[in-house]
Amino acid sequence: MTENWVRVCDSKSLKSGDMLDFDYQDKKIMIAKAGNNFFATDRICTHADADLSTGFMNEQDKTVTCPLHLSAFKLEDGVPQNLPATVPIKTYKVKIQDSGIYIRLD
Repeated sequence: MTENWVRVCDSKSLKSGDMLDFDYQDKKIMIAKAGNNFFATDRICTHADADLSTGFMNEQDKTVTCPLHLSAFKLEDGVPQNLPATVPIKTYKVKIQDSGIYIRLD
C-alpha cells in the first residue's frame, strides 16, 4: 500500500491551542496544535455530527471537546473520554517537512 501524504498548511501558521478545519475529498479533518505537537483527526463528532474544530481544546490533556454534548476525545488516538460519545474519532499520522504540515490519508 502506498502512503498518501497531503500537505495541509504551513506549520508556522498554527500556534499552540489552534484547531484548523480541512476538507480533502470526502473527509472532514481537523489539525490541532497542542504545545509543540501536531495532531490530525476526523473533525465530526461520532456521537451527534457536530464539528469538533468549533469545540474546545485542552492543551495539557491533549483533548478536544465537542461543542454540542461536551464529549472529549484524545487527540493522540481519538478515544472518547466521557459520554455521550462511545465511538473513537479517526486519527491520522502527521509529519512536518519543509515547514509544511502533512497528514497521511491511507
